[in-house]
Amino acid sequence: MSDLTTRYLGLKLSSPLVASSSPLCDSVENIARLEDHGIAAVVLPSLFEEELELESASVDDDLARGSESFAEALTFFPDLQTYNLGPDRYLELIRRAKERVDIPVIASLNGVSEGGWIRYARLMEEAGADAVELNIYAIATDPAQSGEAVEKGQLELVAAIKQSLHIPMAVKVSPFLSAPANMGRRLDQAGADALVLFNRFYQPDFNIEEQEVVATLSLSNPEELLLRLHWVAILCGRVRADLGITGGVHSARDVVKCIMAGARVAFMASALLKNGVRHANHVLADLDRWLDAHKYVSIAQMCGSMSYNAVPDTSAYERGNYMKVLSSYTLKTGAFDD
Repeated sequence: MSDLTTRYLGLKLSSPLVASSSPLCDSVENIARLEDHGIAAVVLPSLFEEELELESASVDDDLARGSESFAEALTFFPDLQTYNLGPDRYLELIRRAKERVDIPVIASLNGVSEGGWIRYARLMEEAGADAVELNIYAIATDPAQSGEAVEKGQLELVAAIKQSLHIPMAVKVSPFLSAPANMGRRLDQAGADALVLFNRFYQPDFNIEEQEVVATLSLSNPEELLLRLHWVAILCGRVRADLGITGGVHSARDVVKCIMAGARVAFMASALLKNGVRHANHVLADLDRWLDAHKYVSIAQMCGSMSYNAVPDTSAYERGNYMKVLSSYTLKTGAFDD
């Protein structure tokens, strides 16, 4: 039997399989079930910046009651109570989860501005969180806002929160960067203890009959893994921070690919939502069998073995592979048949 243990954010984990933020992690009972089925750590659903603003707006409304205020303005905020826990219940979930389970519990903050983030990051630490994941979800819709300004704001946010904490902090990175390797290094220098690639940005669809913009949510698929493997392999060995992959991890073979690229952990949510939490047991059993069959004694032995710095020909990660891939496609017979 191979050694599946790994280290992530300074924490020793029983395996590289971690449950990423999803409704599966929104209660103590669910977290305990994930632990029972082999999940090595959990990331709680994110506490959203809008929730902190909503809480602040509610307090301001109470203090200003009787003055010229518009209480209905609070309805402009999303109805986050139907999705998430709210700040106080969130902190209680951390406390109760830490009392119930032995696996690490990672809190998650989701937003783009400093605001009350530092305060709540500290409260998460006080509640017992083993680490904090900063889930940066920035949609730059203003044409006057430059990419440099967006990145500068993110780096300042990471540095400010890191300086306020005594526990490790991971940063969930956007795939929409012009120079991911450079941004990865700068986030590392700003204090990120881990980089998680990549955040899944949910795109709206069009209802062309009603001419409405419709919110959509789809589970990930294994094809999404390729982008993550590419950039983790490039960053491996070039940053101090641990690396994690989220998005497209569905099987033991996917986990193997993540580790070979250089990730310490592979995050899973969609496969668990689709197949149930017992799927984690099957993935770990398959992972153990694969390592034994290929003569690996541990996860650590193969970590980064297919990274940019480890492979003899780096062209597969660079522009040189572009024409080769395009020219490799063969048209199917009948493609031009009427």
